[in-house]
Amino acid sequence: MTTPPAPELGLDVPIRRDLEFIYVGDPMCSWCWGFAPALEQLDNRYGIPLRTVLGGLRTGPAADEMDQAARHRLAAYWDGVAERTGQPFTHASLHRAGWRYDTEPSCRAVVAMRRLAPEAAVRWMARLHRAFYVDGVDITDLEVFPTLLDGFEVDPRRYREVLADPQTLTLTRQDFAEARRYGATGFPTVLFRDGEQHGIVTRGFVAWDQLEPALTRWLEDRYGDLGSGLVCDPSEGVC
Repeated sequence: MTTPPAPELGLDVPIRRDLEFIYVGDPMCSWCWGFAPALEQLDNRYGIPLRTVLGGLRTGPAADEMDQAARHRLAAYWDGVAERTGQPFTHASLHRAGWRYDTEPSCRAVVAMRRLAPEAAVRWMARLHRAFYVDGVDITDLEVFPTLLDGFEVDPRRYREVLADPQTLTLTRQDFAEARRYGATGFPTVLFRDGEQHGIVTRGFVAWDQLEPALTRWLEDRYGDLGSGLVCDPSEGVC
């Protein structure tokens, strides 16, 4: 893991500043699905906000139609990701006739959720991962997303409106550009931001039991109880 540079605060005890984790991923990225359990842990562990940026794995001219060669190649690749990460995979999507591996619709679906319920964006990303990689749902179809909202406090009609809003597509493409600015050419990528400073936490898949010890030590060194996971005072009943 590449740890971010230590912020130069000029104090013996660092003060809490404008901190966040930035997760750059894609709902149809196999390694991102492999990383999903670690991302959930990261989101819950430290009390530091986690912001999702959509990477745009395959969009536009890169969104190839699945011919026989592409199906074989991706099936073997997904099998390798499954073996490495322990996450379940189905090949159902690869056998859909005339299907194009276009990740822009699912990225747009996450941006729509982020506009309506930003706190649910990480969980929604995981829902789309599972729908695609486990249930074989075609998440290149915009009509599918409102049917997956069970368990999310979002009105399906309002979600449809935001999904179809041209501003959502504009914001999605702005995410793609932001990911490029970070140099996040591979997914998943996790960054840490302290004010105007950015550093890479991980570039590519890493299991939580490998990521957590090094990241916790780094946070404890610089931010004290943030690294220990103490984000509130239990005596105040606000945990």
